[in-house]
Parts: sequence; structure tokens; C-alpha cells
Amino acid sequence: MKILMFGWEFPPHISGGLGTASYGLTKGLAVQGDMDITFCIPKPYGDEDKSFLKIVGMNTVPITWKNVDWDYVSNRVGAIINPDDYFRYRDHIYSDFSYMHTNDLGCMEFAGGYPENLHEEINNYSIIAGVVARSEQFDIIHSHDWLTYPAGIHAKQVSGKKLVIHVHATDFDRSRGNVNPTVYAIEKNGMDYADHIFCVSELTRRTVIDKYHQHPDKVTTVHNAVTPLPQEILDIVPKKIPNEKVVTFLGRITMQKGPEYFVEAAAMVLNRSKNKNIRFCMAGSGDMMNAMIRLAAERGIADHFHFPGFMRGRQVYECLKASDVYIMPSVSEPFGISPLEAMQCDVPTIISKQSGCAEILSRCIKTDYWDINAMADAIYAICNYDSLYEYLKVEGRREVDEITWEKVGLKLRGLYERVIGW
Repeated sequence: MKILMFGWEFPPHISGGLGTASYGLTKGLAVQGDMDITFCIPKPYGDEDKSFLKIVGMNTVPITWKNVDWDYVSNRVGAIINPDDYFRYRDHIYSDFSYMHTNDLGCMEFAGGYPENLHEEINNYSIIAGVVARSEQFDIIHSHDWLTYPAGIHAKQVSGKKLVIHVHATDFDRSRGNVNPTVYAIEKNGMDYADHIFCVSELTRRTVIDKYHQHPDKVTTVHNAVTPLPQEILDIVPKKIPNEKVVTFLGRITMQKGPEYFVEAAAMVLNRSKNKNIRFCMAGSGDMMNAMIRLAAERGIADHFHFPGFMRGRQVYECLKASDVYIMPSVSEPFGISPLEAMQCDVPTIISKQSGCAEILSRCIKTDYWDINAMADAIYAICNYDSLYEYLKVEGRREVDEITWEKVGLKLRGLYERVIGW
């Protein structure tokens, strides 16, 4: 089976869970052996793992014809694209895009990530999708997250192939209900055009059905999973201070993730006189970071609070392995892969009941995101009762080891075949 996928992130250059999920999902599909995946992203860097799929950088797909030779293309972008693919794409330019701003290869540049002109880049990406869809051979189109829904729609229109979209989050999750009408319109249009919709949790599925008015039969829950840790991560020796406990929040410091509830729970724990040996780590970055630094200072706990900033790759696992408790107090979390990663590292975990991963995890403590008393009690208990710590550590690891991307890949294959009618 040949799959044309559109995504916005791919490791090692990621901003959050979307890239991690895209990698795991494609790897889980690829192990079946007969899955041919072409994965399109705006701006690859050349160091992505291409051992199990083909990566297409949309910034190397021409939309205007340029008189360049093979050697010139190879010298310019050979680390990112096979020059033969460049010329094949050039032969499938389907319209006069000379009015668009292109470079010396006839390609559009992308900033990568989430720049201020994000909507312009989404539109440009969707234009290029038409060239790719005319050039590649595939059986089905799979678009990840709202940023690539317009590209998926365009590819469907030019190829006649079925389109499935993957809802990793909705704007209802990101905005706490203060929905951006432009983003909502893009999401709704993608869902309306899709032949089937995958959601990362039942929580997200209900949002898609209730808020975007999709028929329940069209929407299927496909929970995320985790990739087994490589040996170099397993071998990490954590740096720990004797007789000190570390409680960690790791993620985007934004409204959706509930960082203020973490700070308030921390203050509640530290105000108990016997718990001065606990430190709190808020790893990540986001628009609420400065506010959280101020809040920690206002609560008088700044000397027990650390803000190490954004982490990626090995840094994430070094941080997790140095932790005694991991907490994800998200207000609205479509899934949440980070608790599974923490449990892989033998870290007892606390998650909000308002997270999608709560649907598949039982060997952790679950609280409402707003219940800082329950969070504080859970932190206190894990840090002070060795039997609870050991139970969550051992059983949590055992549970998460069974949640694999290979199982997700098999489920996706069945859904693909159903959508295509095979």
C-alpha cells in the first residue's frame, strides 16, 4: 500500500507531540514491510531518519519552471532531495505560478515551525501539494493536523484518491473554548472533505462529532503510543541530589497545559513544613512562561522552582530520569504522549482526567486539572510513601511497554483498507 502523508513536523526538529506522533505512527506502519510512505513537510533539514519512508521537503518542490541542470540542483539541495525527484516534480507543474515569489529553483521558501505568517505558509504548502499529488503514486492521502488539511483536500481533488485526516488537537483544546474562527473554518473544511477522520482519543472524537458536526460513523479513535527507548537512552544515569525529590512538568507552557495549576499545587506541597526537600521543574517554553515565573515568586517558592527552558531529544530523557514524579495537569489534552514517555523512564505519573491518555492508562494517578488539593496530595504521597512510588514505577512501566506504535499501525492499515474499499 502506498500512502501520501502531509505533516508539519518530523523529528529531530519538533515543537511538541505532533512530530513525535508522526514519527511513531509512520514507523509503526513501516514495520509491516509492504507500506510505502511518502511524508511531506514544509522544511526538512536533511538529518531526518529516512530509513523507513521517503521525506519530501515542500521547499524543494518547484512550482515555476527554471532552467537548471542536475549538478546545480544537487549542489543546492542534494542533502534534502534527490535531484531526479526535483526534475520529476518540475515536469508536473500544473499551473502558471509565476506571480508567486520563488527562488532560483522555482521553489517557495518556508520558515519552518510556526512563524507569524503561518496562514500564508499553510496556503503555499497546499499549492505545492498539487504538484506532489500529480507526481507520486499512492493509494490514499493522510493529512496530520489542521495545518495540512488544505493540502490534503487539494491532493484529493487533483488525484481522485480518498482522504483521511488525523485530528491531533482542535482549536477548542488550544484555546480553552475561545476558538479562532479562521482556524475553526480550516478544521471544519478538512473534516467535511475527509472520507474518514482519525482522532487521538475518544475525548477528541466527541469534540469532532459535537463541535464540528461530523457523523459518528465517519470518526474513529486511534490512540497514540510510544516508541521503545533505544539503548543509549536506557543507559542514561540520572543526576540526582541525595534526599531531594524532583517533581517535573514538561511541555508547552501555555493555557492548554494548565501550568498555573502545577505552580499552585507546588506551593501547597511546599507550604507543608516537612516537604522542603522537594524541588519543582517546569521544563519547556511558551507564552505563559514569564507569568509562571512571576507566580512562583508571588507564592514564595521561587527558591524551589526551576525553569530550564525548551528541551528536545536526549535532554528530555535526562530530565525525566532525574525526576521522582511527572505531572501533566492539562486543561484539555487530546492525548498527551509525555506521560507515557515518563512511565517508560520509571517515573510515577500524575495526569489530568481531561487528557486523552487517561482513557488507556490505569497505572498512574488521575485528578481533575483544577483540583490542586488532589494534585498536592498525590505529589506528597508519591514522594513520601515508598510502596506507592515503587508500585507506580514498576506497574506504570509494565503498562506502557504494551502500548506500541506497531499495534497502532495495524489498526490504521485496517482502516485504510476499509476507506479505500479493498
